[in-house]
Amino acid sequence: MELPSSVTTMKRGDTTFYVVGTAHVSQKSVDDVKATIDAVHPDVVCVELCKARYDALTKDSAFRDLDVFKVVREGKTLYLLGHLALASYQRRIGASLGVQPGAELVTATKTAEKRNIPVELIDRDINITLRRTWRNIGLWRRLTLMWSLVSGGDDEATDGNGVTAETVENLKEPKALSEMLTELGKAVPEIKGPLVDERDKYLASKMREAGEGKKTVVAVVGAAHVPGMTLQLDQPIDRAELEKIPPAALWWRIARWLVPLVFLCILVYVAKVSDFDTFAKTMLAWIIPTSIGAGLFTALAGASPFSVGAAMLASPVARVYPLIRTGIVVGIVEAWRRKPSVADCERLPDDTQTMKGFWKNPVTRILIIAVCAGLGALLGFAVGVGWLASRM
Repeated sequence: MELPSSVTTMKRGDTTFYVVGTAHVSQKSVDDVKATIDAVHPDVVCVELCKARYDALTKDSAFRDLDVFKVVREGKTLYLLGHLALASYQRRIGASLGVQPGAELVTATKTAEKRNIPVELIDRDINITLRRTWRNIGLWRRLTLMWSLVSGGDDEATDGNGVTAETVENLKEPKALSEMLTELGKAVPEIKGPLVDERDKYLASKMREAGEGKKTVVAVVGAAHVPGMTLQLDQPIDRAELEKIPPAALWWRIARWLVPLVFLCILVYVAKVSDFDTFAKTMLAWIIPTSIGAGLFTALAGASPFSVGAAMLASPVARVYPLIRTGIVVGIVEAWRRKPSVADCERLPDDTQTMKGFWKNPVTRILIIAVCAGLGALLGFAVGVGWLASRM
């Protein structure tokens, strides 16, 4: 029985695992998946999907029921923008190659269903993975990463000189994979950990569980996960630990309250040792830059006058009372004004293929405005504090 070169065979007890290492935008991977299932007639087919990703690949629109008000209220604007940017980057590459991202995973499930073979979704929930990754990286890294995802693929997707089918297939080679993962680990270890290493463990554990009592298992996973899964197959793995959302860093939780408290103490001290005129000037020295920064960035993001006004009013209060966040206030006001429809949500996969689409779709515009409002308030406050320090 000759199997495609992308298949890695693993044995554990009486169970044989045929792991197909794929690229998520590769027609050859689609063909390899079909060939492997037809060749080995497995007892179960495992795929690198969770329920959310499976629904996203198989339903007409994964964003139809998106509640943008809830996203903004829970402070997940950057998180959702990052999710959309990553998905759009994959779709642009897939479009340039004529393959829908994840086509090989869908092929695996459909082929198995036609042959009445059970299918197991073995990946960790995408929302947990993204949130664990999100917690690992700082604000600046989040912003630069999103910008590269949103803007970096346009030329490649349109001029044909960027990512090619040959490039994709070459990246599946063991030597190329090893070099790529090594470089990724050096460049962005905070991303590689939750995005690759943790999922290697999770996938291996779920695949092993799915294979209990079975003789033959086919698993379809991204080629980058195969080396790690091979190493983890016989290792004890605590999946519950891998599913936990780590809290914000202790220093951030402390700083979030300590900085406003210290600032308030300084203002109280100034009020006690100076006259009213001096105190008023002290207050204006940080309030004005904070309001202007928030209002300016909100306006530049294309917000309504209501949102600009909300940014200018909320930003000084948010600097001294952490339970109020400028981005959330502005996002709610803008969402109330734009009122995204179901159709707007359904268009997200198409609109997020270009920067123009990101800008025009009401959902992503609300998210961008909320992020810009918070960023402008932060920069304005920094300017105000610097100005205040120079006067003291």
